[in-house]
Amino acid sequence: MIVSIPMINPVSGKAQETAAADAASDTLWKTGGIISLNLSQLALTNWAAGGENSISGNGLVQLSGDYNDGILTWDNDLVLGYGMIKQGGDPARKTDDRIELSSKLGYKAAGNWSYSGLVSFRTQFAEGYDDPGAENRVKISDRMAPGYLNLSAGMDYRPSESFSLLIAPLAGKITFVLDDELSSLGSFDVDPGEQVRAEFGGFIKAGYQEEIMQNITLNTAVGLFSNYLENPQYVDVNWDLLLSLKVNDYISATLQTQLIYDRDILFGEDADGDGTPETFEPRVQFKELFGIGLNYTF
Repeated sequence: MIVSIPMINPVSGKAQETAAADAASDTLWKTGGIISLNLSQLALTNWAAGGENSISGNGLVQLSGDYNDGILTWDNDLVLGYGMIKQGGDPARKTDDRIELSSKLGYKAAGNWSYSGLVSFRTQFAEGYDDPGAENRVKISDRMAPGYLNLSAGMDYRPSESFSLLIAPLAGKITFVLDDELSSLGSFDVDPGEQVRAEFGGFIKAGYQEEIMQNITLNTAVGLFSNYLENPQYVDVNWDLLLSLKVNDYISATLQTQLIYDRDILFGEDADGDGTPETFEPRVQFKELFGIGLNYTF
């Protein structure tokens, strides 16, 4: 009797196992993003109705990378936005300026709940002015002036891939003003001459992302922070919304809005018109940006 024993190449078998592991790992990651560029230009010659020549453009990069193996989740998001407009003989001015990065790590607890920690950071690329077109314009912001670092720990509720709710009773908010001129003025509620201010409180963040209609995607998130140690009844609000309307693979329209309320950011009120503010108070900040142009979604 002759018995045939199949031979197994250990190198080939190991390569197959490695390839299978890599394929399984790839399915645990979900990545995507939006890259958008919108441009507009106006030229007038002997135009009886009046007006000024102008050119403007704004760009947006929004990237995400999310990991989920059923037990461990890791969500990462990066948003970069910048826009400029040049109108007539006025100096060029910004229409958009943002750098935002967030990373949230979760470990499954029970049901749709996970133990979670969040780190987020927000600042801008360039200087900002109170009246960009004026000759005696005053700088009111700059890169890392302000910069915001948020650290939060709590529970994350995620009933679906589209919605998540982070409830963090332990949260820290650190404000940076790394500009000597602005820090000397005590801008963004840092002590005059100081460059850092730390707050301790609670944080809640809700996020929703879904294709609400064919070729129309909604991505929105709202964050709420309360300082336990100073005026906890006042809540900082940061609400972002991005609505993308796809025309084809490369052309789309985007609507961006951002609403901010922070009692540490004060605006001057010049009641008598002498050019010097008499009072300072917080206000609701709102930005809306709509554009049609080149867009790539992946």
